[in-house]
Amino acid sequence: MLSIQDLDKTYAAQILFEKASLQMSPGDRIGLVGRNGHGKSTLFKMILGEEEADSGLIRCPKNYRIGHLAQHIHFTQPTVLEEGILGLPEGEEWDHYKVERILSGLGFSEADMQRPPQSFSGGFQVRLNLAKVLVSNPNLLLLDEPTNYLDIISVRWITKFLRAWKNELIIISHDREFMDTVTTHTAAIHRHTIRKIRGSTAKVYEQLAEEEEIHEKTRINEDKQRKHIESFVNRFRAQASKASSVQSRVKQLEKMPAKKELVKIQNLDFSFHYSSFGAKTLMEIDNLSFGFDPEHPLIQNFNLNIQAKDRIAVIGKNGKGKSTLLKLIAGELELQQGKIQSHPNRKLGYFGQTNIDRLDPKLTVEEEVGRANTTLTRTQVRTICGIMMFSGDRAEKNVSVLSGGEKSRVLLGKILAAPANLLLLDEPTNHLDMQSIDTLVESIQEFDGAVVIVTHSEMILRNVATKLVVFQHGRAEVFNGNYDEFLEKFGWEEEEPVKPAQKIAMPVAPAPEAKEIPSETKNKKDLRKERSQVIAERSKILNPLKEEMASLENEICALERKLTLEKESLLEASKNKNIEQFVSLSKSIKALEQKISETFDKLETVTNRHDEKDKKLTLI
Repeated sequence: MLSIQDLDKTYAAQILFEKASLQMSPGDRIGLVGRNGHGKSTLFKMILGEEEADSGLIRCPKNYRIGHLAQHIHFTQPTVLEEGILGLPEGEEWDHYKVERILSGLGFSEADMQRPPQSFSGGFQVRLNLAKVLVSNPNLLLLDEPTNYLDIISVRWITKFLRAWKNELIIISHDREFMDTVTTHTAAIHRHTIRKIRGSTAKVYEQLAEEEEIHEKTRINEDKQRKHIESFVNRFRAQASKASSVQSRVKQLEKMPAKKELVKIQNLDFSFHYSSFGAKTLMEIDNLSFGFDPEHPLIQNFNLNIQAKDRIAVIGKNGKGKSTLLKLIAGELELQQGKIQSHPNRKLGYFGQTNIDRLDPKLTVEEEVGRANTTLTRTQVRTICGIMMFSGDRAEKNVSVLSGGEKSRVLLGKILAAPANLLLLDEPTNHLDMQSIDTLVESIQEFDGAVVIVTHSEMILRNVATKLVVFQHGRAEVFNGNYDEFLEKFGWEEEEPVKPAQKIAMPVAPAPEAKEIPSETKNKKDLRKERSQVIAERSKILNPLKEEMASLENEICALERKLTLEKESLLEASKNKNIEQFVSLSKSIKALEQKISETFDKLETVTNRHDEKDKKLTLI
């Protein structure tokens, strides 16, 4: 198994790893988490031998094969299927059905498998590379953001595939729900070390937070104790009668090395600025049709009303028209048929997949954010830059040197700079880390206006969407309900149920003829009916817990807002020397803090109960 011991790695002045260690056991499926730029992809490169560690050891058993998702595109075969077959391990070259199954799961049709790889988009070419590594059945599989180029149906398929993976796996993903569903352990890159625990991403971050809280409390207490001892030593150092006591305390100090104060890790912390809107309807879309090929329109006779506080998710397979719909709503494409009527007071904030490419590489972060709203002062622009984690000199970095995640934050900063009442967000999470995605989801939930979001993240769908636009069966349709209700009533037509024999324990392959055998005892209708019943039962059990969690979260937010106001009033009372008000507010603040703590305890209890039931009810 993979073993990493005392790993050190530094780039210029940036320390990535300092005495970092990680030990894998047979069958471990590890989710590797950490902030953008903290070394996740670098660790993969060192495991693969593409980069050297400054010091430390990375060991694997002899003949231990490591497979990884290659980002470079180089194909040599005339068809997708033949290219995929190259990934089969020695001795399985004729097991073409394995390649077909995986290609199908990743969204390739039978006709697609006979086309040249070069005829596909970059996203589908990455999927072909993914199919080659999955079918190769390595001892250790390394996957860096495998869902970035997958649509929601392919994400659901690869989730089932990886849950059945019998060898070792390390996966990097910004999709928390996907990662938690697939993995057995989480390894967090945190403060230059690696911490591995059994369980979910939430569990490892809770543990780290608890440890850091204990560290800080211990450090403060020890500092007080040290100062007290130092005071005694300095006071009685010259007195012969106290020499023994002084010497004893000097030795005590030597055994109490000062703990370092933990440097605060910067978090993305923002909320979208709302432009007041008094009417009910923001936009009406009537009989909309559009297509780049007149004979095969992407959108046909589509109708949608966007209300002032709607949360609409646009879902479906890639290439079916989701991004095109947002571009039409944003006015970036000319209408071919139908009309889109917007309220005069509509203010739009648009995060598009291609908008990152429109950032001017010659401008600084500050200049790009400032362009979004020329009425802002430099101080206001700098404040937004700071919120987007470009504080101080970082705001003066040129866009040309930024990573994909940093450019995403610049684009979000531009949206913040101009107040809006309608947000259009097209896959806004692709380059963000988990903490930034959590902040984005909270900001969407708290936004007073309407949101239309394209996403393949089922976690975001479940936390945000109350209405869906579904691209399926060759058309776009509105579903007035949440995502779980959609799965219960309709589900994905293209999605094939996974039979027990299809849970691919890759070294032990099923017989080739197995792929020709349909479900023996149940037809597709029966399976969907059965699945619908399970989902209905799941919703019946989990929805009340979700509602209770949401209620407690809202209560905590309200209490925290009240606490902030009380603390501001306390400060005023102190300045004004109003003792009576100061005492009253102090008692009120203490009671509020106690109430918040109690409510957090309740939320933790309900969340644990929800997670336990969710794990038991998760469909395999």
